[in-house]
Amino acid sequence: MSGSRLIRADLHNHTHYSPDSILSPKDFARRAHERGLDCIAVTDHNTIRGGLAVREIADCRVIVGAEVLTSDGELLGLFLTKDVPRGLPGAETIARIKEQGGLIGVPHPFDSLRSALDTRKMTALIDQIDFIECLNARIVVAGHNEQALRFAQQNNKPASAGSDAHSRREVGRAYVEMPAFEGPKDFLESLRKGTPRGRLSSPLVHLISRYAVLRRWLGWRPDTA
Repeated sequence: MSGSRLIRADLHNHTHYSPDSILSPKDFARRAHERGLDCIAVTDHNTIRGGLAVREIADCRVIVGAEVLTSDGELLGLFLTKDVPRGLPGAETIARIKEQGGLIGVPHPFDSLRSALDTRKMTALIDQIDFIECLNARIVVAGHNEQALRFAQQNNKPASAGSDAHSRREVGRAYVEMPAFEGPKDFLESLRKGTPRGRLSSPLVHLISRYAVLRRWLGWRPDTA
């Protein structure tokens, strides 16, 4: 571990490389600076393109990752170097992330409104999972975050937190206050000592995602931005 200095790490976010986000890499990097974040994870849907773009311009630490849709539900991969195909079984997705030296997290577990792993599948994969997201700012039912925290504690897994930002104003809504770290192994040790902090976004932010999908359907593409 690099020291006792505490940092603020927002560990789940989307740029416009996710079809349901309107947040450009430039706006994300600028907003992270304004919000005083020391570390941000970029976890676009099924691609690391956004993470690579933000890493080039941000003045804080950037973890390149992806939120990968598996046949069992969504998984977060952090510290990725290449894309992982969508639609694979959860165990195969985990294996491909581990091959890269990446870490595995479960985003917004117990959220029946999104593609979350169910309890049975999480339990089956628990030995391969590195952390559980216990504070997701886009959760509509606050009790789902509380349920996730109980599950993490019962299974001795570190608790992560993320804004799940899809727009500029959402960045920094949720984060982990944790000791500074160097690499993936160090990250997990720090995360275990960290404290999730933040607050929920308005449920209306989900309308932003609807708009983002609509403009994509009308022909807008990230490369034209």
